[in-house]
Amino acid sequence: MTHLTHGISISLKWTTRIIPQVSLALVVWLFAGGYGFAQAPFDRLAGQWSGTGTVDMASGARERIKCRASYDSLGDQKKLQLNIRCASESYNFDLRASASYAGGAVTGNWSESTRNVAGTISGRADGENLQVVARASAFTASLSLITHGGRQTVTIRPLDQQSDIRNVSISLKRG
Repeated sequence: MTHLTHGISISLKWTTRIIPQVSLALVVWLFAGGYGFAQAPFDRLAGQWSGTGTVDMASGARERIKCRASYDSLGDQKKLQLNIRCASESYNFDLRASASYAGGAVTGNWSESTRNVAGTISGRADGENLQVVARASAFTASLSLITHGGRQTVTIRPLDQQSDIRNVSISLKRG
């Protein structure tokens, strides 16, 4: 019986010493980037990307496009500079943006040089998903970036009915 009591006291000592340390380590791991719950979303984007996609015109035509994207994650992954350039037979765009991340919110500025238009972006970032709305005086569009490992999906949808573009869908690979 003494041996059993001694064994229980050792187990209780081990439990009261190790469990708090393991719990603290788990909390630190999660908030330092474990599953990405507390990470700024921009670290997933950093680097060069390229791929193809489609642009759907208001006329009903659909064209294949080739794209390149470049992302620079700055300021402890809480600031992002991006450039996405795409071209098809009759359509091209050069989108640049500067964004900041704080508490799930994304804000910043954007410009598109081929049409000489610029404005603001605002939205949310959650894990692998970045959803923003780009606004300018005569243009509004939603922009979705979903990054999973070395693959990324970009979707741009103008929200204005008079836009000559209805949808842009792009699949990119890192590298």
